[in-house]
Amino acid sequence: MMKQTINTDKAPAAIGPYSQATKVGNMVFTSGQIPISPVTGEVVDGDIKSQAKQVLDNVQEVLKAAGTDLNHVVKTTIFLKDMNDFAVVNEIYAQYFTGNYPARSTVQVAKLPKDVGIEIEAIAIV
Repeated sequence: MMKQTINTDKAPAAIGPYSQATKVGNMVFTSGQIPISPVTGEVVDGDIKSQAKQVLDNVQEVLKAAGTDLNHVVKTTIFLKDMNDFAVVNEIYAQYFTGNYPARSTVQVAKLPKDVGIEIEAIAIV
């Protein structure tokens, strides 16, 4: 199977040597998205709610560019700077994923790129 690189200007550009997503067959693997506005290229101001919304908006746009959407996500991984934000992130996450939820892992990490509070990656089918 051929590997296809996915890029869109509706999500932040990669800040290193990687692509926003890779598509292989009918599977899409997104890189971790952090709360960077694709318009300004800067981390969004605000609390974990604002950051989680921006991250999920970014994931949504990358999936769209790959020809799929949040309804086709089979697995997500959430990286949190502070596990005390778990309940708030769940609240926002539930606004984007409704019913038939994907499998998910959530872990606390010591530090994330640009010192943000959250990063999310996803695996979806097309």
